[in-house]
Amino acid sequence: MLKNEARKQRRGGPPAWVIGWLLAGCGLGPRPAAAQKYLTAAGLRLGSPYGITVQQALAPRLTLEGIAGLAAREVSGTVLAEFHFGILGPSLNYYFGAGGHVGRNKDTGGYGGFDGIVGLEYKVAFLPVVLSYDFKPSVELRNDDWARFPTALSLRYVFIKKRNKTIGERWRRLRGR
Repeated sequence: MLKNEARKQRRGGPPAWVIGWLLAGCGLGPRPAAAQKYLTAAGLRLGSPYGITVQQALAPRLTLEGIAGLAAREVSGTVLAEFHFGILGPSLNYYFGAGGHVGRNKDTGGYGGFDGIVGLEYKVAFLPVVLSYDFKPSVELRNDDWARFPTALSLRYVFIKKRNKTIGERWRRLRGR
């Protein structure tokens, strides 16, 4: 019994790295800079399936992407939540995410499934254009193909860009007002 009490006194709580991971997991730790320079962008997706893509920023690093896809003898719709992280500033990002899709094939009927996505995105300087290349594996339900591994190049036009802070706003933030 005395050994257990001595162990409790020596221990002194969890290690600092455990507290750091808990704070970071709850979103209370240090945060990287916002990774995107736009709020809303839409354009073409060139790959398999080809179609139309729309991205809407929901939070500084989180976007919701919708894809309306067309392929030979089928049509599909996909919704993905994506997390963006800057590489060398906010113009070049990598992102990953997950979501789901539903579609209709002329031969086999309706289907659905789950999607993952990982890719690179570049906001072209001085132009309202975003280029991205991604890998979007999917698991199919109620379809002859149980898995797909498509890649695509997307070209989007920026409809609503992120507002830059003025010098006065930055100065007030530095001074703590």
